[in-house]
Amino acid sequence: MNKGELVEAVQKALGKDTSKRAAEDAVAAVLEAIAKGVKKDGAVQLIGFGTFKVKKRAARMGRNPKTGEAMKIKASKTVGFTPSSTLKGSL
Repeated sequence: MNKGELVEAVQKALGKDTSKRAAEDAVAAVLEAIAKGVKKDGAVQLIGFGTFKVKKRAARMGRNPKTGEAMKIKASKTVGFTPSSTLKGSL
């Protein structure tokens, strides 16, 4: 499912009176709130769905795929998702 399909699903769930624009705004608001929450608090927990959490990647050695030359990859942060047991069980 991509973002467009998600917007259509939200519009359908909200009923016929909801415009596609309103559904798109709702999806955008939820995604923005999750992003702000992860940035501010380091984690966003949605009971029954899962947890978005900041994860740290250590610096490491890698290889340039084009030349095969060894190179150092800097430490970085990323966002990880851990599904809830409810979500896992429904799969």
